[in-house]
Amino acid sequence: MRFDVVLWDVDGTLLDFKYSQRISLCKCLEEIGINPTDELVERYDKINIDWWKRLELGEVGKEQLLTGRFYDFFESCGFSVGDVLTFQNHYEENLGQVYQYRDNSLEVCNALKGKCLQFVVTNGVAATQMQKLKAAGFFSVMDNVFISEQVGAPKPQRAFFDRVFEAIPTVDRERVLIVGDSLSSDMRGGNNAGIACCWYNPTGEVNLTEVKTDYVIKHLREVIPLVEG
Repeated sequence: MRFDVVLWDVDGTLLDFKYSQRISLCKCLEEIGINPTDELVERYDKINIDWWKRLELGEVGKEQLLTGRFYDFFESCGFSVGDVLTFQNHYEENLGQVYQYRDNSLEVCNALKGKCLQFVVTNGVAATQMQKLKAAGFFSVMDNVFISEQVGAPKPQRAFFDRVFEAIPTVDRERVLIVGDSLSSDMRGGNNAGIACCWYNPTGEVNLTEVKTDYVIKHLREVIPLVEG
């Protein structure tokens, strides 16, 4: 085996976050009498991404992000929403109940089960991620789940990965592979941690950053031969 440990990102990698986000947001908007148009979903998506980037840079905390993105969204739309915290809580509850696999991801992970250790590494909201991972069947194949708000630091910070490796006995970082769709979070995090980086890039985007990727794949099944060497 080339790698003994695989670190999996969740949103955008194992699971289709855009799918879950759209359904959850639309349901919550309908509940408060707002027609969830494509334009509104796209506007929220851009605002949400910006807030998560700020979290990665350490500019904001998780609690600021969770409500701040919705304050910005409603303000930009000119909507008056009385209780943003309640809206946020309903959004996360809905988000945890909806999932869609990317590239038969569960089958890929099952194919690697017993051949290497597999761990989830995510910046997502703990309760939401745990609910989705359990419903999607990943608890039966993952050896552990590491979520930034529980670890105490977000990806891509080195502290996040240091704490992950503290929990994995006798790990050789040269035999660890991180798989994720985000250059700024997953791949930069892998760079910071000194481990091999596999960029899941199904749309063929060009890497215009200084972030190093060791492998670039378009389908998750490509991870299997990489791990097996």
